[in-house]
Amino acid sequence: MFNIYVGNLSFDASESDVRALFEAHGTVDKVNLVTDRETGRPRGFGFVEMASDEEGRAAINALDGQDSQGRNLKVNEAKPRENRSGGGGGGGGGGGRDRW
Repeated sequence: MFNIYVGNLSFDASESDVRALFEAHGTVDKVNLVTDRETGRPRGFGFVEMASDEEGRAAINALDGQDSQGRNLKVNEAKPRENRSGGGGGGGGGGGRDRW
């Protein structure tokens, strides 16, 4: 499985549009377009999983910088997702001194 990042997508691009671009270069296993959690609107990027490294690299070479729906695509190998901490945690502790 070869995971590819696709950026600068038109907000009108559908999963089938993206799949069609990549299928010209090999077998597409999955397309995931990222949407905003609150509004549900597309965020202009997504990920494509291709069956092999060879097909994935061919797609990157062919599609990076290509115009699609009026936008130049940014296509490269996806980096592994970094673990995020649980977030939050406001700190406190004013330098170790007592408040009073």
